Amino acid sequence: MIPNAPNFHQRQPILDHVRHTLNFYQPRAIDPDGGFFHFLKDDGSVFDRHTRHLVSSTRYVFVWAMAARHFPDTPEYLDNARRAVEFLRHVHRNPATGGYAWQLHWENGQAKVLDASNHCYGLAFVLLAYAHALLAGISEARAWLDETFELMEQHFWQAEYGLYADEASADWQLLPYRGQNANMHATEACLAAFEATGEQRFLDRAELVATGIVQRQASLTDGLMIWEHYKSDWSVDWDYNRNDMSNIFRPWGYQPGHFTEWAKLLLILERHRPLPWLLPKAEALFERAFKHAWDDEFGGLYYGFGPDFTICDERKYHWVQCESMATAAVLGARTGKAVYWDWYDKLWAYSWQHWVDHQHGAWFRLLSRDNRNTTDEKSPAGKVDYHTTGACYEILATLKD
Repeated sequence: MIPNAPNFHQRQPILDHVRHTLNFYQPRAIDPDGGFFHFLKDDGSVFDRHTRHLVSSTRYVFVWAMAARHFPDTPEYLDNARRAVEFLRHVHRNPATGGYAWQLHWENGQAKVLDASNHCYGLAFVLLAYAHALLAGISEARAWLDETFELMEQHFWQAEYGLYADEASADWQLLPYRGQNANMHATEACLAAFEATGEQRFLDRAELVATGIVQRQASLTDGLMIWEHYKSDWSVDWDYNRNDMSNIFRPWGYQPGHFTEWAKLLLILERHRPLPWLLPKAEALFERAFKHAWDDEFGGLYYGFGPDFTICDERKYHWVQCESMATAAVLGARTGKAVYWDWYDKLWAYSWQHWVDHQHGAWFRLLSRDNRNTTDEKSPAGKVDYHTTGACYEILATLKD
């Protein structure tokens, strides 16, 4: 039974929903051998006790650090944040290379590296994790934040393009693939690092990367949309993963969820550095996402569409809906335009009906076009409701009540 939707223009219902989401993970996701379980079914049961993925490990830091700040009456959340930081720092990190293992096998307190490749996407989330740990009062994260940024500078930053490369081998040899996704999350991480430290260099980097992707790289397509994949010279690669729908970090096609996520980041950047191009570009990205990817029949945003605007992946992903919801609230608060609050209300109504698991907590991960739950894996590698709780916190920042 789906309860009536509360008024999501008020703060308390948002906080209650975050708490409901956190209760899915607390305490069942805690691994007594260290860290947290990364693979949970819809009912919260663990279906893989041993695989640890860097994206989940870093996002757990975010989830618990933000919870500690918003719910200071629950000290377990800060304990969880410290536990997540400990695992990230002392299990994922290779002290010999400075890199962080992409994937591990963890059993009886011992780690075996399954994938030692280095990803800028992963390091961006390491930087984000340490920034949020610092904001939550974990002071030792400050030095690790600086160290991670310097690691990204040394191994991934390409000054001639003003962007980050994407992937390197375990011994830091760069691979030719370039992608916007790692740069988007690097922008997010640098904004968080600036908010945690007040150091302008992080804000400078966020601005430079955002300009590189949203202005220059977007101009290689139509100027109003952002393609995902590029070659080593940052020319567009139209064919990368064209026939592979399984790669959750590098999907083919335009990603409307990334349009709206970029729009949100541009407005966060604008709060600190009010450049005149940021708001118009944010509005254009939001408009394009909904123009080409909103499903008028079943509701929600499709996952992806091709250069000819035909839908190439009609599935619905949780993160696309909640990121777009947060962006609608941020745009609504920034502009005062009713159209954004209308989309905000529509997305909440849709998500409350189809995405929120009112029985067990948290959001489902993946639905069919007609909103059927197609997997009982609520939180496999990378989810941990980072997007859903993060969207709620961004919404809270816009609400006056």
